[in-house]
Amino acid sequence: MKRFMLAAACSTFLASTAYAENIGVTIARADSAFLTIVRNGLEDRAKTKEGVTLQVEDAQNDTSRQLDQVQNFISSGVDAIIVIAVDGDGTPAITKMASTANIPVVYVTHPPADAKTLPETAAFVGSDEKDSGTMETKEVCRLLGGKGDVYVLMGPLNNESSLIRTKDIEEVMATDECKGMTIIDKQSANWDRLEATNIMTNWLSTGTKFDAVIANNDEMAIGAIQAMKSGGTDLSKVVVGGIDATQDGLAAMAAGDLEVTVFQNAIAQGAAAVDAAIALSRKEKVERNIWIPFELVTPDTMKKYTDVNR
Repeated sequence: MKRFMLAAACSTFLASTAYAENIGVTIARADSAFLTIVRNGLEDRAKTKEGVTLQVEDAQNDTSRQLDQVQNFISSGVDAIIVIAVDGDGTPAITKMASTANIPVVYVTHPPADAKTLPETAAFVGSDEKDSGTMETKEVCRLLGGKGDVYVLMGPLNNESSLIRTKDIEEVMATDECKGMTIIDKQSANWDRLEATNIMTNWLSTGTKFDAVIANNDEMAIGAIQAMKSGGTDLSKVVVGGIDATQDGLAAMAAGDLEVTVFQNAIAQGAAAVDAAIALSRKEKVERNIWIPFELVTPDTMKKYTDVNR
């Protein structure tokens, strides 16, 4: 009898020390090519962790919907929350909600507006945007010989990544090496290929001479390329830059249409976010900012990135 009781006690102890995490995930928009890759990284990592399950929701690019999803995660008692934020404005409220409920929150890819004041129960996993637009624009500048007229396609105006990438462009163009470059116009295409196509079509209709298109991501760069092809623009005389090195972006580069992109390791971001969420749910300390480095991609180096972000 004592032997049975001892065995039962050991069994109970082992069960109590085993971990089983349920992590709520809210994604800004499920129709984003890049965020789909981040999601793959999240799900692939979770599959390697025994007892870890993900509950994934699509915020459909709606801040209010995302806040509701976070509240539902909290109400259902998840062990941690992973957020790919719709925009930075909503993140302080998310941080406060999660912190009040004593549930860890990990932001991934899109930096939260409160990144510098995150509590110990929160973290950001991503790539330092100070490098992304800087790498892209320096290479465009080099290809242009430091002078030329440029159109800029921006992401959402309330998105931290978009704001920083655009600021990067302007700062590079203010340097001595690139001060011969001038921005003709800049507009937000909200990371979207079709919106970028429409904006580029309107720019082409003005007949204004230009030398380059610098986009905050590959999807918008591809949209601009499609508009230029439809409008009969000689792409050999235009430098086009993007960011993310998505498979579609690399295909455009292989076709000779996209000269510059910047690799953002979406798979690694997703994996690191899951690792951070698990660690925080177990009361372990993690770095407030977990950086996955950007890497410049050109036609000479693109082959090494072909199968990475899948």
